[in-house]
Amino acid sequence: MRTIVPAVMCVASLGLAAQTVVRPYQVSPAASVSQDLGVCSVRIDYHRPAAQGRKIWDGLVPYGQVWRAGANEATVIAFSDPAKIEGRDLPAGAYAFFAIPGPDQWTLVFNRQARQWGAFTYQAAQDALRIQVKPRPAPPQEYLAYRIQVMAKDTFRVELDWAGLAVGFDVAMDVQGAYWAYLNKTLAGAGADEWQPLNQAAGYCLLTGSHLDQAMAWVDRSLQIREGARNLELKARLLQRAGRTGEALPMLDKAIGILEQDGPKATLGELRALREDWAKAQ
Repeated sequence: MRTIVPAVMCVASLGLAAQTVVRPYQVSPAASVSQDLGVCSVRIDYHRPAAQGRKIWDGLVPYGQVWRAGANEATVIAFSDPAKIEGRDLPAGAYAFFAIPGPDQWTLVFNRQARQWGAFTYQAAQDALRIQVKPRPAPPQEYLAYRIQVMAKDTFRVELDWAGLAVGFDVAMDVQGAYWAYLNKTLAGAGADEWQPLNQAAGYCLLTGSHLDQAMAWVDRSLQIREGARNLELKARLLQRAGRTGEALPMLDKAIGILEQDGPKATLGELRALREDWAKAQ
């Protein structure tokens, strides 16, 4: 009978061994920063050079030349959804991020060739967007750093900070629109017996004050699948929000009744107080 020898055994019998790989030490360490807002996100992957007492601006980083905005590989910035950069449209995707520094004004570049080494193969023809921004003084920062802050319900602020200088730009996304599309897609794939996703989607609508008619339809479907304290409370809140407090109170009473049997005391106390407030205001 013929014996089949595994390939691994063949390699071993030939005296070949797996090669040892040493991970290189990076003087400019790799870093990443990201920020979510709803289902939207901004992510930056970069390397952090150190100032090391050197003159950085118009020195190590010359004015008027394309700079990788970091070290080693080009800095990569990725947007999960279409964005407006300082009011200008940029499609979703990953971009190489370059800068052309100047004493009073910088040009920031979003290049479609996301993965490249430094700026050595940079081609302006691949630019998706260029914007002009003004740098500002900042406390000394030895290692280059990027920061992403949430400024509003639909706006991020991205800043590069290094060697006494900061430069940044605003990123706006249709955060609620993206989340609404996500909800509809997610619920379309939900099982016929899943009440929680419907209740969660309706809760989002109540939280944001949007699509309240759809929220009512979703919570009704949730209640048809399984009636519980959470979706009864939500139905009550939606009814009260619509000015239908008389219909909301019996729903809230049912939720309270379930919690009285087996529920967190803090939640029970909160709903009892809520009922009292609604009854007084009726």
